[in-house]
This record gives sequence, structure tokens and C-alpha cells, in this order.
Amino acid sequence: MAADSARQELTSLMRAVWITKAGGPEVLTVRETADPEPGPGQIRVRVRAAGLSFSDVMARQGLYPDAPKPPCVVGYEIAGVVDKLGPAVTAFAVGTRVMALVRFGGHADVACLPAEQAVEIPDEMGFEQAAAIPVNYLTAYHMLFRVASVRPGERVLVHMAAGGVGIAVLQLCRTIGGVVTYGTASAGKHDVLRAEGCTHPIDYHSDDYVRRIRELTDGEGVDVVLDPLGGGDWKKGLSLLRPAGRLVAYGFANLSGGERRSLGRLIRQALGVPLITPLGLMDRNRTVSGVNLGHLWGQMTLMREGLQALVTLSRAGDVTPRIDAVVPFADAAQAHRRIIQHRNIGKIVLIP
Repeated sequence: MAADSARQELTSLMRAVWITKAGGPEVLTVRETADPEPGPGQIRVRVRAAGLSFSDVMARQGLYPDAPKPPCVVGYEIAGVVDKLGPAVTAFAVGTRVMALVRFGGHADVACLPAEQAVEIPDEMGFEQAAAIPVNYLTAYHMLFRVASVRPGERVLVHMAAGGVGIAVLQLCRTIGGVVTYGTASAGKHDVLRAEGCTHPIDYHSDDYVRRIRELTDGEGVDVVLDPLGGGDWKKGLSLLRPAGRLVAYGFANLSGGERRSLGRLIRQALGVPLITPLGLMDRNRTVSGVNLGHLWGQMTLMREGLQALVTLSRAGDVTPRIDAVVPFADAAQAHRRIIQHRNIGKIVLIP
């Protein structure tokens, strides 16, 4: 009986990775707090795996304005098992395996969230792969099919092509006939990019990607640029667009150049942002769009449609998340360092 009581007491404590203050990876710590209780319309999920994104790293550095103020728990995506239903929830049963988007708090072994933010995981999919889908693949899907409306035969440039979103883009582009893809990544990652369908991997360390793409396209450029870098790279991307080309900005990774934020780097990157006007876009027949899933929480129907479409594509074998590393909560600092050093190929997943 004493052992049973001890186990019950332990299971009532939630373990989570906390950002104690803005700074380097050393500011991360694992803490225990009381389990949250689901409110009306919510489900509670015992998390088996949680995705780590570049936005989480930037939040730890104090560079992500949407993140809660430290001390806080971040994390946008989870996979796990429903263990409790809030009032008026009928969409899921206790014991259902789900993947879900969460408005922070995902880097914990328990999460409460509105039921509409979760979808059931297919039987053939593991928790780690499921945790790699909600942010990366939904971002890629939304950019390609709703914002840029990529068509067969078009040319698509994706930066950070070996990251979670980059690989998702390459896999989804394979579902569109004849799309030619250009992916920037260090040379050691090119074999992986080719295996994922990248037509032209480009080493941004040793090659000027603007010059290289002009060579590969006989000076014409590309139809779509997917840019998570920001600053001066947005300007370069605009210069590469063909008539009717589309630039989609979905991050500002150039703000982060090390383990901690740098004021000098922030200023340099801000000064590099191009001046864009409707008249200028009209004259050049260009389109500039922005994507931030964190600002689409009021459009959950749209988000669910994308997640359900991705589950269908996964069942068909068209998309398969590439897991770079599976890291225990206690080693979250190592996972953050791996991302900031650009060593990951695909998704890093945290597990309780």
C-alpha cells in the first residue's frame, strides 16, 4: 500500500523543461510541478515525445517575442496518450494516441489543450515521428499549398533545407509533378538532401547561392523562395524571383548567431531588411507573404485541415519525418546546442 501511494504521488507531478531566464543552454532546467487539470473543452495528454523547434531555441535566447516571459515552459508540438477529458469533450476517449499543437507548454510530460488542437495518430506511426509533424510539416504544407500555391514544373528554393521544415518541404514537393528544388545546407548534408528529393543542394559555406542558382537557371531565377533566415537574405530572395514569383518569409534565424543573443547582430540584421512597397511589388510582378503558425490559433479549422491532410499523406507513404536525435528532458541543453550549431539533419525530439 505504501508503494502504491508513493507511485500515485509521483504520477501527480508534472516534469517539464523550464527556461529560467534568457541566456545560453545552461539556463534550462527540469522542474516538477503539480499536474494540470483539463478545463471545459480540453483534453489532458501524457506526453511521450515533444518536438524541439528553432523558435524554442530563440525563445530561450530572448529573441522570440511570442514566448511567455521566463521562467516558462515552451514547446509547440506533442504526441502522447489522452488520459483525462475536460467537461463537454466527446471527440476523444481516454487512451487515444494523439499528436497536437500547443500554445507553449509542450516540453512537459503532461499537457492540457483544447481538443480541437489534436488529431489521432495512425496505428503505424510512433510517438517520436508524430511529434515531428505538427509544426514542421504543417508549416511546410501551409506555405506550399495555401500561400505559394506551388504548381507542377515550378522551381522552389528552400533555405536550411536539412532542418525539420526544410526536409518536410522537400518531401511535399515530391508530391507535385516536376517541381525542381534548390536547397541550401552545408556540404556534409547534401547526400541526405538528395535522398529526400532535392534536385540541387547548394553549400552556402563555399558557394554564393544567388550566383549558383542563376547559373543553374540560365539567369531566370526561381518561382518560389521559402526563407526562414531574414534580413539580407530576404533581399537576395527577392532578386532571385522570376515574374509572378513568390517569397514566403517564415522566420528570422539570422538574428541568432550563437548560444546567446548579440545586440550588434540584431542591429545588423534589422538594417538588412529590404524596403518593400505595394507599388514596387506591382511594378516587378512579385508577391511577398509571411507565415507564422503561432498567429493562426484563431484559425484552428484551417490548422486541423492541414494536420489531417498530412496524416493522409503519411499513411500513403508520401511523407516520413526524419528524426535527427531523440533526447531526454535532462539533456535538453545538448539538444539546443545541436540546433544552434546547425548539426541536426531533420527533427530533434525531446522525451520525458
